[in-house]
Formats: sequence, structure tokens, C-alpha cells
Amino acid sequence: MSTATMTRPAPRPALRPVALPAGLRLEPVRAVSRRAPRLRLTRRGRLVLLVLCSLILLAIISVGRAGSQAATATETGPTLQQTTVQPGETLWAVAQRIAPDNDPRQVVAQIRRINNLTSSGLQAGQQLLLPVPAR
Repeated sequence: MSTATMTRPAPRPALRPVALPAGLRLEPVRAVSRRAPRLRLTRRGRLVLLVLCSLILLAIISVGRAGSQAATATETGPTLQQTTVQPGETLWAVAQRIAPDNDPRQVVAQIRRINNLTSSGLQAGQQLLLPVPAR
């Protein structure tokens, strides 16, 4: 036959009051609140966040500009015709020829803007893009 032996755990010693040295006081234990730790960004993390936000903003601006430019060019863009400057012809004469009912100053400014001209001087044989007036 087998015998089983059972052992009891050793008894705990009783808690006894302890004398504290002079000047030492015990404070009651307060409950510690378990708050989530604060999010702390390192210098590199802030830089990455700044670059990411800048790229998103740049993408939004680019999409907005592309959409508005496409709408302007297709819906309200003037149709153009090409002409060759004849000897002795000036921008003023060209403006009066293509738009006799409009103010020549505005037409000259428009021709200069379309052709990226820095001065109003023309040379014979020069190719110009001219706006076609609305009829």
C-alpha cells in the first residue's frame, strides 16, 4: 500500500507594530490613476509629420489648379489664328485689321500677351498668333 503524506504550509508570522525613528512619518497610500501615457513626438517625428502635411496640402492645391486651368482653357479660351507680318506692318495695324470694332489698345495688349512679346516692334516674316474675335 502506498501512503500519502500531506504537509501544511508554515504559519505566517503575525504583523507587529514597528517603532519608527523620530521625525519619520508614514503617509497613507493614495490610489494611483492609470492614465494612458502622453503621445510624445521626437524631432524626427515632427519633421516627418510636417513634410507629410506639406505634401498633402501641395497635392490639394495642384489638383485644384489643374482642374481650374483645364476648365478655363476649354470653356473660355480664345481660338487663335496664325498670320505672317508683312513689311511695314505694326501691332496697331494688325489689331485694327483683325478687330476693327474693338479698342486697338486692348487687342495689342492681348496679342503681346499671347505671343510673349516684350516690345511692340515687329519684323517682316514674323509669325504671330492672333485671337479670333467673337462674332
